[in-house]
Amino acid sequence: MFEHLLYATTDGVCRITLNRPEVHNALNPPLIREITRAIEAAGADESVRVVVLTGAGDKAFCSGADLKEAAGRFQAPGGFSMGELLRTTYHPMVQAIRNLPKPVVCRLNGVAAGAGCSLALACDVIVAANEAYFALLFVGIGLMPDAGSTYFLPRMVGAQKAFELCSTGRKVFGPEALQLGLVTRSVPASQLDTAVAETVAYYATAPTQAIGLMKIALNQSMMSDLATQLEQEAQYQNQLGYSDDTAEGIQAFLEKRKPVFRGK
Repeated sequence: MFEHLLYATTDGVCRITLNRPEVHNALNPPLIREITRAIEAAGADESVRVVVLTGAGDKAFCSGADLKEAAGRFQAPGGFSMGELLRTTYHPMVQAIRNLPKPVVCRLNGVAAGAGCSLALACDVIVAANEAYFALLFVGIGLMPDAGSTYFLPRMVGAQKAFELCSTGRKVFGPEALQLGLVTRSVPASQLDTAVAETVAYYATAPTQAIGLMKIALNQSMMSDLATQLEQEAQYQNQLGYSDDTAEGIQAFLEKRKPVFRGK
């Protein structure tokens, strides 16, 4: 089904692993398109309640665009349109993650550089190894951040810190990333899988429809006004009021027991 990534689903968890360790999981058009397809497949699979996105190996989550592979395009007569490349590959990938009505947990096992940083920031939850780091390295080759970094970063860390990180391309390791609000948790590498498993276990048993609609509502709130957002909340809450999980949640509350949510 996929050539450049690993895709597996077990017990409501979909695990997507970028699988180009020989180039530190660098992004090329085939891999980007496969990530998009994998996210869409997870969305279409009703058994999937949470997605884990990570990279193969222990050195890199994703080292960004595969510049060695792309070098020929830059050197070709007339060059090529970077804007068109972004529009046809990176943009659909990022939008697929953000529009997926299920939580996406990034297992940040190593470096997230350039567009690899953008890919991580597009996720809903990031659990990082202390030794892992972000680096917006675009400036080092005379480019600006893309694939959503200029959207996500200032909303996470504020305008001044976003400008500093973009304009210097410096490394931000797990503990500092946690302090800045770039990641949800930062733990020693030896504890990464345990921390991810704890996070995934929660979302795999959470009310999936409610999680999905709150994700969409939070996305919309970035560019909304109060009146519009209040109406969105009313519409989504009305939809959830008819769900099996809401009925179970209320019944469990009345019976003073832990609810058993089934994602429906």
